[in-house]
Amino acid sequence: MPFVKVTKTKAYFKRYQVKYRRRREGKTDYRQRKRLCCQAKNKYQSPKYRFVVRFTNKQVICQIAYSLIDGDRILTSASSLELPRYGLSVGLKNYAAAYCTGLLCARRLLQKVGLDDVYEGNDEIDGNVVKTQVGKTTYYVDEVDEDK
Repeated sequence: MPFVKVTKTKAYFKRYQVKYRRRREGKTDYRQRKRLCCQAKNKYQSPKYRFVVRFTNKQVICQIAYSLIDGDRILTSASSLELPRYGLSVGLKNYAAAYCTGLLCARRLLQKVGLDDVYEGNDEIDGNVVKTQVGKTTYYVDEVDEDK
């Protein structure tokens, strides 16, 4: 049996430092997380909110979150499994369900901070798309303002 040189000694393994658990599992990219969560210093500890959308095999989950030093906090959350209450019973994972779930999450946030009376949303749904043409370009907008 030939002699085999040991490439990694005991001293190597004494000084070896393992990565964070979520990095080892491949769940968190900490460089990207730092850029997402780091707020500018001149904003004096105001939280930086982010809108998180997760697509699972059966549903869409939307959350509004911000990070603190001891972990993330979730302000509001909505799931596409709640959409049958509002009349959307099938297709809970498609693009339209993701839009409706995000809208539901936004309405819950407005209600939580007390601004739901200020931003009422569209009461009469007629399906008409308002468009205006300037030169050769067509713009699709909510309202046409003649002054601009």
